[in-house]
Amino acid sequence: MRGDDKRQDTMFSYVSLETRVPKDHPLRPVRAMVDEALRKLSRRFATLYAQGGRPSIPPERLIRALLLQIFYSIRSERLLMEELDYNLLFRWFVGMSADEPVWDHSTFSKNRDRLLDGEIAVAFFRAVLKQAEAAELTSDEHFSVDGTLIEAWASHKSFRRKDGGDDDPEDGRNGERDFSGQKRSNDSHASTTDPQCRLYRKGKGKPAQLCYAGHILIENRHGLVVNATVTQADGYAERDAAVALLKTQKQAKTLGADRAYDTQDFVAALRQRKITPHVAQNLNRPGGSAIDGRTTRHDGYTTSQRIRKRVEEPFGWGKTVGPLHKTKLRGRLRVGFQFLLTMAGYNLICMRRLLGPPLPG
Repeated sequence: MRGDDKRQDTMFSYVSLETRVPKDHPLRPVRAMVDEALRKLSRRFATLYAQGGRPSIPPERLIRALLLQIFYSIRSERLLMEELDYNLLFRWFVGMSADEPVWDHSTFSKNRDRLLDGEIAVAFFRAVLKQAEAAELTSDEHFSVDGTLIEAWASHKSFRRKDGGDDDPEDGRNGERDFSGQKRSNDSHASTTDPQCRLYRKGKGKPAQLCYAGHILIENRHGLVVNATVTQADGYAERDAAVALLKTQKQAKTLGADRAYDTQDFVAALRQRKITPHVAQNLNRPGGSAIDGRTTRHDGYTTSQRIRKRVEEPFGWGKTVGPLHKTKLRGRLRVGFQFLLTMAGYNLICMRRLLGPPLPG
């Protein structure tokens, strides 16, 4: 086309997006499960629509678009809107027509934050889980638990004294601050970028980083996530979160966990709830392990210790495919929303595999 030619190329298509997506495409069964979950939440969504001003983005489309961002490892909402503009598969999954204009990325982010007030991520996660339970894919007696660190969207330079003092002198090289030899703790310091994250080190020899702690409870039949939450990172977060996650499982009989959970208080808390603690023994702990031969001699303990390692799979998927390696959101509420939606996405992918390919036709 010549530079002075003012004409624009226009594409006309009489083939629907539904026809363009192959019948055996992996997203088809996922979309069917997502649609079923969203139908259960229709009444909740009705309260989120704006009564005046600009038209709001339907929450159903927001969730579908956010799931695509997780499934396809799209690093920002600006890129997500770009993909949605020209990707017909994405438009089909979200429920948009081929010529419908996409949203501005800032409008999308603003509408996404409105979902936080309605606890939509929790409701959507449970609606997806209900489908797994209805298909008898889950166990209601045997579980495993673990936690992971989610690196916060904040740098060490933002970790400053709470009293406003400046004990981080510049070292003279490009104005960078020198932290060597300084004692920096969560009691005296906080991030100015994300005040709710915490400086935490996973173990000896590991680097300290500003992060949150993500916790999940999986069932032992197929390793599906049955509960998840995000807390501030500290030395007690994993055990406290595990007890809280178990409150939704009234018929739980056993709980598998690694040796970080081998403490007298945690084991006693499980036994008080009549849950057998299949916790890995920490023989190096002062005073010895809280688990003795009365538990470890049974075959069920060995089975739980073998299966509990599957709890790492949702974390691995969430950090390699999903956005959990380093979150780009700030605040525990937003990070918790992202974490729960990612775990719901993991369950959807697993359920697609467990339920088999869609029927032809």
